[in-house]
Amino acid sequence: MSRALERPITGGCQCGAVRYAAHVSALENAHVCHCRMCQRATGGLFAALAGCAKEKLEWTEGEPSFFASSSLASRGFCSACGTPLSFAYNKPDARIYLTIGSLDEPESAPIGRQFGVESKLSWVAFCEATPQERSDATPEAAAFLAGMKTFQA
Repeated sequence: MSRALERPITGGCQCGAVRYAAHVSALENAHVCHCRMCQRATGGLFAALAGCAKEKLEWTEGEPSFFASSSLASRGFCSACGTPLSFAYNKPDARIYLTIGSLDEPESAPIGRQFGVESKLSWVAFCEATPQERSDATPEAAAFLAGMKTFQA
């Protein structure tokens, strides 16, 4: 299907300075992440994210600013109002994940998994039937994270 025929998934920051369109029929791997980095990056109890291929995302109004939160990933945000907008690993084939709260229709991205549950706050009871996974759940994930240097204070 051509971009002209698709209805993109749209969203943006709270002040409207940065807008985006994901030229996909649905976002992938909608999830929440409870890791400490996501908690600090959003100022919340977790980050709610859904992804697409980087080449399918178009910034349609303004451009986000980016913060390298670690040696492995960067996070996009609006420099005018501070809204967290995206997360992406620094790998060419990596997906970009958009914050579900910044979607115009957040209902379109129901979460299917919880990651980073090693940092899930004990008093958070949230989607308990949703599968949960530690950040280092597989040997591959543990090896990938082993070399990470955080740039958060």
